[in-house]
Amino acid sequence: MPPHASSRVQKARERLAHRLRDIRKDAGISGRELAVRCGWSESKSSRIENAKTPPSDADIKAWCRACAAESQALDLIVANRQSADAHVQWRRLQRSGLRRLQESVVDLYQRTRTFRVYVSDVVPGFLQTPGYATALLSSIAEFRGTPDDVSDAVAARMRRNAVLSDGSRRFSFVLEESVLRYRLCGAETMAAQLGHLLGVMDLPNVAVGIVPFSTQRTVWPMPTFTVFDHVRVHADTLDAASALTEPSQVELYTRAFEQLSQGAARGAAARSLITGALASLD
Repeated sequence: MPPHASSRVQKARERLAHRLRDIRKDAGISGRELAVRCGWSESKSSRIENAKTPPSDADIKAWCRACAAESQALDLIVANRQSADAHVQWRRLQRSGLRRLQESVVDLYQRTRTFRVYVSDVVPGFLQTPGYATALLSSIAEFRGTPDDVSDAVAARMRRNAVLSDGSRRFSFVLEESVLRYRLCGAETMAAQLGHLLGVMDLPNVAVGIVPFSTQRTVWPMPTFTVFDHVRVHADTLDAASALTEPSQVELYTRAFEQLSQGAARGAAARSLITGALASLD
């Protein structure tokens, strides 16, 4: 395991250890009392709290039970299992080219039945035309200094997006109006992309909402994220892609998506925002 990966694993273990220590302190018991209640040595409690020994699922359950905090056990177990790969640097994902990054999520897409996608910056990958995807991925490759396999990456993205035509899956998109206005490509390519958005809105398994600039907001604009069913979230930042699987994390992002959806224009009102953006290209 490379040093940077090892460091991330250790930091994740330390976060988990601190959460377990806080649970013990909130319960008002000492490490010795915890050990007695769990039926193990006091030194084991100390090693877990100081991130010297990673706890097993059974250890976490026993710890939470001893502290009358059983409701927190599931989140902690998931965090423990995901400690090695919950936060993956983009550079590591992209160092072998963008095509493999597109292909890396194909299995996840095939398993998922309901997608909830929020974007505040670019047209979501599911809805991109080849021209728009080429412009976007080219800028990413140049900025990141990754191998130039944009053509292959675009082709892989288009193949991956075939799930959109599967009527057994449901897609719900919420876009900020800014997504329609940002110029990441030429006017002709952007016009084709906006026209494609209008066409996608006719699909029976696709719902598209657009949050207008003028909306009185109850939730602030956020970085892009995708909720896969009710089990996983991908949240993107400039330097990393976070895969979140703790139930409380998934619930938090699902709730954010629902609140963002409440301010979104739909139907004719959403189409009007798209046609307005099209007109501004002239």
